[in-house]
Amino acid sequence: MMNFFSKLNKLILFSLLLAFTTGVIAETTLKRKVAVARFSNETQSGTTFLVDDSGDRIGKQASDILSSRLAATGKFLMFERTDKDEIDSEKIISGLKNEGVGVEYLIIGSVSEFGRSSESESQVFRRTKSQRAFAKVNVRLVDVSTGRIIYSEEGAGESVNSAESRAFSKVRTGYDQSLTDKAISAAISTLVSNLVENMTNKPWKSYFLSKEDGLYIIAGGEKQGIQIGSKLIVYQKGKTIKNPQSGAMIELPGKKVGTISIESTFGDDEFSEISFAALDDGELSDDFSNYYISDKWI
Repeated sequence: MMNFFSKLNKLILFSLLLAFTTGVIAETTLKRKVAVARFSNETQSGTTFLVDDSGDRIGKQASDILSSRLAATGKFLMFERTDKDEIDSEKIISGLKNEGVGVEYLIIGSVSEFGRSSESESQVFRRTKSQRAFAKVNVRLVDVSTGRIIYSEEGAGESVNSAESRAFSKVRTGYDQSLTDKAISAAISTLVSNLVENMTNKPWKSYFLSKEDGLYIIAGGEKQGIQIGSKLIVYQKGKTIKNPQSGAMIELPGKKVGTISIESTFGDDEFSEISFAALDDGELSDDFSNYYISDKWI
């Protein structure tokens, strides 16, 4: 009998592990809104976008690869700023706010180095030709609410394509454009993990919009990861004071005043989505500007 229960426990444990690894049991992630600006050219080419000898726009590739990598994590809603002449963070943030785009983070990047080289190596019965591409990428992470750069990093990567010939044969290698993509992708790969960590460390936030028929309407819905039955925490905003040392305005930590449960969600896109929530406990005033909603204890 004991042997039977031992096997049963192992079977249950294996099933839970299998469900976790295959995604059957998954943690709900509330997605942050992130805007990625076009990467500027900081190389000697001196053009708006870095263009290599084949006419490829390296800056656009870099921003597209980064956007794809971040979107693949499932933790963010990605937006893009394509302003060719605006790479200054203050100008872009001003444009985002004027257009009503409620993103939380702005990523501004530059391709600081890029190059290609070819080399060959000859031996008695063998000859090798190699094409090499290398890239260096810099990113700055800006908190849109304050306009402050909260994180910056540099990443470098390279890619090599080699062809080998034996005696009495020739090496024939054409221009390999994929090396450009691979070098930039390798450089960005060194940045993604730390970027994700810095953007998810800060608690997700939403806000009350209105109250209808006893239910509270909050910003955000299914596309941001909000699901029916989700439990969220309501905080009263902390007092805003001025730091005499830096001159910056600081919002003190909020105070938990209640919890809400999501009853339903509505909307077609991430900007118009809303959710209807019931107040589980606590009391709220009619001035919704005094509160914010989070998924974490602060």
